[in-house]
Amino acid sequence: MFFTSISQMMTESVDLTLVIRKANGQLTVSTLPKANGLKDEAANHIIPLTLTGTPEEMDAEFLQHIMQPIRKATGLISNLMEFEKQADKAAANSKAAKDAKAKETKEEKEKREKYEKHMKKAEELITAKRVEERIQQGMPLYETELQERIGGNQDGNLVLRGECLSACAYLKDKGITVDLVYIDPPFASGADYAKKVYLRRNPKVAEAIRQAKSELDIEELRSFEEKMYGDIWNKESYLNWMYENLMAIKSVMSNTASIYVHLDWHIGHYVKILLDEIFGEDNFINEITWYYYNKMAPKSACFPRTSDKILLYSQNNEYTFHNQYEERDEVKKQLVRKFVNGKAINARDENGNVMYQESTKKRIDDVWRIAMLQPADKEEPVGYATQKPEALLERIINASSNKGMVVADFFGGSGVTAAVANRLGRKFIHADININSIQTTRDRLLAAKAEFDVMEIKDGVSLYRNPVQTMERLKKLIPGLRNEDALDKFWEGSIIDTKYGMTPVYLPNLMDGSTRVLDKPLMNRIIREAMPDLPDNTKRVIVYYIDIDNREEIERFIKEQGNPLVMIELRDLKLVLDNVVVEDSAEWEVSEESDGLFNGWKVEIKQFQSDRVRQKIDEINQKNQLQVLQQKAKGKEKTFTPILISDEGLETIEWISLDCTTVEKDAPWHSDSEIKIDKVGYVIKNGTKTTEYWDACIRCDRKPLRMKIRNICGDETVFII
Repeated sequence: MFFTSISQMMTESVDLTLVIRKANGQLTVSTLPKANGLKDEAANHIIPLTLTGTPEEMDAEFLQHIMQPIRKATGLISNLMEFEKQADKAAANSKAAKDAKAKETKEEKEKREKYEKHMKKAEELITAKRVEERIQQGMPLYETELQERIGGNQDGNLVLRGECLSACAYLKDKGITVDLVYIDPPFASGADYAKKVYLRRNPKVAEAIRQAKSELDIEELRSFEEKMYGDIWNKESYLNWMYENLMAIKSVMSNTASIYVHLDWHIGHYVKILLDEIFGEDNFINEITWYYYNKMAPKSACFPRTSDKILLYSQNNEYTFHNQYEERDEVKKQLVRKFVNGKAINARDENGNVMYQESTKKRIDDVWRIAMLQPADKEEPVGYATQKPEALLERIINASSNKGMVVADFFGGSGVTAAVANRLGRKFIHADININSIQTTRDRLLAAKAEFDVMEIKDGVSLYRNPVQTMERLKKLIPGLRNEDALDKFWEGSIIDTKYGMTPVYLPNLMDGSTRVLDKPLMNRIIREAMPDLPDNTKRVIVYYIDIDNREEIERFIKEQGNPLVMIELRDLKLVLDNVVVEDSAEWEVSEESDGLFNGWKVEIKQFQSDRVRQKIDEINQKNQLQVLQQKAKGKEKTFTPILISDEGLETIEWISLDCTTVEKDAPWHSDSEIKIDKVGYVIKNGTKTTEYWDACIRCDRKPLRMKIRNICGDETVFII
């Protein structure tokens, strides 16, 4: 039985050495596993397992005590790549290794750096291959819920709230293909983008405003900015993320489809390499330069940056394309040309004279001179930070699609792609993770009389407002989580526990799709790279996840590969985020009314309270007050007028909708009547602008059963009437 048990612990690539000594009636047995084919000195860093006891004790308990540790060490050694990685790390940290490295020759250093470069490249290729295999096998498919249907929607137009990858998975599952893709993804520019939030006019003073016939200056409106998302990426993470998204998009494109990828100077040249790999160099069509000649450029030590790049690729050489033309600034006299035997020659009249014609149009080339939107523009702007002009998308859609085709934008932003596609007789798919994008697009399409479904992909996270805001609030949401200087940036912080002491906490980055799923490669990274650098007295770590590949398999991997002295506790982040949103409260009065012109129902809002808005305004006030104090400390006078909300709180309402079809709170929304209050206080009724100030009421023809109110920060709450 002894050797049978020993054999079960070992593998063919690992030798097991036993050294037995006898002294004072006791036996001391040292057990050491060693790779029989490994030439690396790192094997010497494994310490023998030593037990001491009487012969009787050894007979009874020796195998029991060594079985688990030897199996673990044997498994580590038999996995050559992992063993050598650990050995290299141990060797690099040893004094002898450091001394040897210091003495290495220039030639040896070059060889070592070349080897390390090749190993890193190999890891990148393995990662890319894994992404490709995942896309081929099936993207993560999540439940998708219908939130609202506008009109009959016979064309199947979609407004999807969800990440690009999740949106593509949904389309693939439904067998939906797209004929044209335009995406304007983050540029890795390092910029933060914010939404300008305005307090509306208090409708309680609307009558006084009308009587005075006064117009409130826009600059006098109380407002603040709310960060919507940050375009802050390191290059490697951004490119991995883009690779995965582009692979997913390609999988839902039709055979004749093309894709326009809108980028700027920060990252565009790197993304082109990805596009060459994904779509093929032969399917590259154009590098378009969008020259926005009307941009105000600050003085700096460089030429003003007044252009973006738009890369055009196709699925194959049979793609949809129509040349586009524009009016010339002045009529141009041109030679008339004709083809003879496949060659272009000058055309001549019956007398042999060269023929000319006047040309009023010219074919558009790859430099597009299109004005960017300006703050003073009245028609197009919808208050979205990165909104693109409709003229840009009109050119793209006309050039690369036909009427009735499906046009998709997976980073839809302001909804310009969907709006223009609808106007030009195309079907559209708008997708974005940002709730502000979904609301802006929904309202924009409603005003354009479009028909569409609003859907939400339940991809594992109930976001507070958007990924940025959620990440900013997570520390407050996890009890006891605090910053910890002793930990590197891999860990979000720590929790102090009476039993375990300081417990490091890992949180996935909601902005990075590659960390959304906890799988073996990510768990291996945590175990091999992050945990060895923890303080020696660490007894437990907590790993939060959004989605998990296979929990049983991950737990088995932790048991086999983890540090037995440090417990790894897995926690579902959804349990923390599910109840993040604090719903707003409202008081109202419902009545029937008839004035000879209107017969129906009226809902008058008496009071509206939003803790979310109040917290945001308190933060803004505190920040501004601190700035005033700092300026005064420097001897500078600065005044500060705090933003105040009335007792009624009605100025914090942006949009109200009434549903007369059902009293079920979670049922898909049907808007029978809706109003939107613009930043000045004018009412937009069912998508149509008016010159009426809001009077705190909303009206409809039938008795309302439900009411939905959106506050100025974008949170929506459903009330049963």
